[in-house]
Amino acid sequence: MSLPIALQLYSIKDETEKNFSRALKKVAQIGYSGVEFAGYGGLSSSKLKALLEDLGLKVCGSHVSLDELTNNIDKVIEYSLEIGNPYLICPYATYKNREDYEKMAETLNVLSIKCSEKGILLGYHNHGHEFQKFNGEYGLDIIYKESNAKLVKAEIDTYWVKYAGLDPVEYIKKHAGRCDLIHIKDMELIDGEKRSTEVGNGIMDIKSIIMESEKQGAKWLILEQEFFNKPTLESVEIGFNNLKKLI
Repeated sequence: MSLPIALQLYSIKDETEKNFSRALKKVAQIGYSGVEFAGYGGLSSSKLKALLEDLGLKVCGSHVSLDELTNNIDKVIEYSLEIGNPYLICPYATYKNREDYEKMAETLNVLSIKCSEKGILLGYHNHGHEFQKFNGEYGLDIIYKESNAKLVKAEIDTYWVKYAGLDPVEYIKKHAGRCDLIHIKDMELIDGEKRSTEVGNGIMDIKSIIMESEKQGAKWLILEQEFFNKPTLESVEIGFNNLKKLI
């Protein structure tokens, strides 16, 4: 069975900022099965739930800042339950040393227990800076090694893994069993500079990533794009159609 495709709504933040409901409607019209939130457009949980039901969109997860997760976890969980969100994802954090990575693992462990008690799973989304090494060990691997693999999921951003010089397929294998959500982005090289482009129009081996993600039990493929030469909605439609063909 092919994996469903969701859109990380940060990709079209220009549209969601103008009209959140209209942006979600356009996402549904493109053909996406679900969305991953990065903010809720100021909508109450009841209004957002009704909108999602009306559009036939599922929630695959939500990016919530570390500050919000640590200071307002009960409210965050309550909102997630009301809209049917199964995954809360910490999207970004900064680090100075190995101890910072170890502290992040501890924080995620504590938060994951609260989440799991309500039937929600917690995850961590990587960028490229977590691939700094400490005694031969990547910072991101420290987080995963020191956190509970059953309760703290690895939302692997395959673009940033590639950006850091690693093989996304092998990295997904490395953390098999906890990669429920996979971020699918593509990469182009412009004058030696790496930047994201429409999925299917770049240099990444998207098909192999999809195959390995499915093999390792992923639940969702989440399309994301951060650099655009075209209107954002046009780009994420191109990416969706390309990704659907690869699946």
